[in-house]
Amino acid sequence: MEFPHTVRNKLDFLASANSKNPRMLYIGTMGIFDITTILMVLTAVFSYINYRTLKLPTTIGVMGVSLLVSLGIAGMGAFGVEAPRHHAERIISNIDFNKTLLHGMLAFLLFAGALQIKFSDLTRQKYVITMLSTVGVIVSTFVVGGLTWLMLGKLGMQVSFIHCLLFGALISPTDPVAVMAILKTSGIDKSLETQISGESLFNDGIGVVVFMIIMELAAGGGDITAGKIMQLFLQEAIGGLAFGLAIGAFAYLMLKRVDDYQLEVIITLALVMGGYSLADRLHTSGPLAMVAAGLLVGNHGRAFAMSDKTREHLDSFWELIDEILNAVLFMLIGLEVQIMDFSWRYLTAGIVAIGIALLARWASVSIAVSIMRLFRSFSTGVISMLTWGGLRGGISVALALSLPPWPGRNAILGITYIVVVFSILVQGLTLGKLAKRYNPRSSDYDAGL
Repeated sequence: MEFPHTVRNKLDFLASANSKNPRMLYIGTMGIFDITTILMVLTAVFSYINYRTLKLPTTIGVMGVSLLVSLGIAGMGAFGVEAPRHHAERIISNIDFNKTLLHGMLAFLLFAGALQIKFSDLTRQKYVITMLSTVGVIVSTFVVGGLTWLMLGKLGMQVSFIHCLLFGALISPTDPVAVMAILKTSGIDKSLETQISGESLFNDGIGVVVFMIIMELAAGGGDITAGKIMQLFLQEAIGGLAFGLAIGAFAYLMLKRVDDYQLEVIITLALVMGGYSLADRLHTSGPLAMVAAGLLVGNHGRAFAMSDKTREHLDSFWELIDEILNAVLFMLIGLEVQIMDFSWRYLTAGIVAIGIALLARWASVSIAVSIMRLFRSFSTGVISMLTWGGLRGGISVALALSLPPWPGRNAILGITYIVVVFSILVQGLTLGKLAKRYNPRSSDYDAGL
């Protein structure tokens, strides 16, 4: 089997090859406008319900309401009322979650998130972020994979070790969308927020490379060498960052030569859409390209190429895009339960996997922090905060949905969904309380190299 030229092409191939679970943007008479309309209406209704009743942060509240509605519809089916469930499944089956997120929404969300991060804050935490997004992801992948394999065997679920490693690879990287959406309302220390959000932005490269290497091994690829692994990493991760800086610099030069906030907003919009699409065709990491471009425009471009009026409108525009797409994404995560194949064994395995994922996160963070303690100091609560703040989200679900119909696929998909829901609802809602408990001192986190 040929080694994949690009992560995105490989995921597209696997998704299309899964004939048992066809998921397209067009099915029957429902087109993309119909689906988009339904999603926006549901997002608005769920947001309103959350605002008037639950009063939770928008993303968490929308997902919670969506999940409750989905469970309610499933409960109606248990009493013989099947029509709502059939309609809901038809709507969800029209949405390719993998493509919707990885080839659409993610570009806008990552650029909007990177746009708000100060490069000076990021560089002060560069070594911690690098350790967490490389060593941390690799350690977590093998800890999760090994413990999951043992756990599923005890439950009588025969899932191969290599497929359990796949689960470890897709669940180990923290999700930048989930992390940055929830950190806005958590009230944690600014420097620690930079560590968590910075790690989530940059661990996509190593996380997806690990996922694809294990995917190739699971598919029977026998020609994987250290050279090809390094080539894939350089092409996807380093190539994506370099490409993002290049298109970001080009956009910066355009922004510097105009003083019209409407045109400048259009330029950034074209940068995201055109840049992400071109990155795919150049076989580099689109997500990392958006991070690099967003950091350059948000820092250098904001300081030297924009007027105060442009900065105000640009920030308002991308903040609105970020809020809308986050709400839609978290609503989709809640609705995805409609197509999940759950059983009591899957639920039990998912609950145990929550503990496994947290244990692996704690182990990977502890190793990274222990190494960094040789060079700098940390407060007592940093390991707990980084462990609990390592949120999983839609990217893990999208990668799980991209798996072909191997034995154990449904088990991995169900377990992934349970871990993601716990991460967002429980960890996301309690992260601020944990921060208040430890009250980390900024000086401990600001001590950079």
